[in-house]
Amino acid sequence: MNHQLADFHVQLSATPRGARLARLLAVEQLRSWGLPFERPAHIVAELAANAVTHGRVPGRDFRLVLTVTPGTLRIEVTDTRSDRVPVIHEPVGARGRGLLLVEAFADQWGVTQGPSPCKVVWAEISLTGSRECGTRWA
Repeated sequence: MNHQLADFHVQLSATPRGARLARLLAVEQLRSWGLPFERPAHIVAELAANAVTHGRVPGRDFRLVLTVTPGTLRIEVTDTRSDRVPVIHEPVGARGRGLLLVEAFADQWGVTQGPSPCKVVWAEISLTGSRECGTRWA
């Protein structure tokens, strides 16, 4: 059973400005918790951009949640397009690299459906292991 140590959640407009704000708020929250923020910032930026680009429904927001449990940071971005489930494709030009970056920076990631019409795209980062990519975690 995971015991939640810290939790942050915010609802943001499904606009490019909302996506940028998600990244900035995540960095500041992680900094205030004393956690490294470089890898999570990349993940939040990509998941928020995807929520705004592919999960947007006019008039509906997206939600960012950061949860710290012993040894793990979980990042969740919820949007209102459960009919559009993200999958990794071969990148075409500068487009299509977002989930490849999430896969590179996260220890694991996935999609949870519901409640309708929502989906949650989540990523987890170990706070105890070390990885060559990005920041080393203590």
